[in-house]
Amino acid sequence: MNRAVRIHGYGGAGVVRVDQVDVPAPGASEVLVRVHAAGVNALDWKVRQGYLQAAFPLALPATLGIELAGEVMAVGVSVTGFAPGDRVMAPLGRLGAYADVVAIAADKLALVPPAMDYTQAAALPVASLTAWQSLRAAGPLRPGQQVLIHGAAGGVGGFALQFAKAAGAVVVATASSSSRAHVLALGADRVIDRHAERFEEQVRDVDLVLDLVGGDTLDRSWQVLAEGGAIVSTAAPDIVARTPAGRRGLWFMMVADQRQLTEIAASVAAGSVRSTIARVVAFDALAQAIEESHSGHGPGKVVVDFTR
Repeated sequence: MNRAVRIHGYGGAGVVRVDQVDVPAPGASEVLVRVHAAGVNALDWKVRQGYLQAAFPLALPATLGIELAGEVMAVGVSVTGFAPGDRVMAPLGRLGAYADVVAIAADKLALVPPAMDYTQAAALPVASLTAWQSLRAAGPLRPGQQVLIHGAAGGVGGFALQFAKAAGAVVVATASSSSRAHVLALGADRVIDRHAERFEEQVRDVDLVLDLVGGDTLDRSWQVLAEGGAIVSTAAPDIVARTPAGRRGLWFMMVADQRQLTEIAASVAAGSVRSTIARVVAFDALAQAIEESHSGHGPGKVVVDFTR
């Protein structure tokens, strides 16, 4: 049996359905993985709604999901470094993670640390790599820089906050009042209530804005930039067209990095980097979790457990 959570067309929650699909055969450089858990991302909802058709054209039906953790079932003939029974995690670099069995390129996989379970591992690939890479997309992150993170309580934001702080930056975060304590615990120097305060009236001379929200929040962020500062957005593919003359705005997309993911996972396992799981849902609740991903949830990442 190979269940797959797929869409056959774009629209609301009703377009998500569970199909039975063939078990893939791994290519020469691929690994076949039995999925135990997968991370739920806002991208799932955006793809489902059809908002990203221009940026990410799909051949329908399409299996949703972009990251997973599970057990190696088989390896392609040219694969070294992995064997059946290995516990692995990966960002796919494409859709397709929400299936019981997935074939994935071996160079995207990282081993799960021995003390880490599958649900913890599934929360890491996309969020941690996006955070690490996006902070450096506009240039090196230097001690003393002021970094403003929109959406700091989410999966990406939580990692970005910790990475920026570890690099010596002064970190200002926007978050809801209910997430304030969590964001401060992750190391934020200051938290601005995104509902009760206008951040552009509270902060100035920001060297880097990490925009994980888009919309009006992005448009207002140009007001707070220091001379030579930049906005890096993971939420607005059209940021270049929305960038005022004389300003720097960059659209960022994560790329798989086996070495970096291995290092981050080791730091999480050792306790030096904190990974927060908002909640774990059963497979049957995945469609609802995708629906809820656009309206927010508790701090951290939602993970689906394929064994429940």
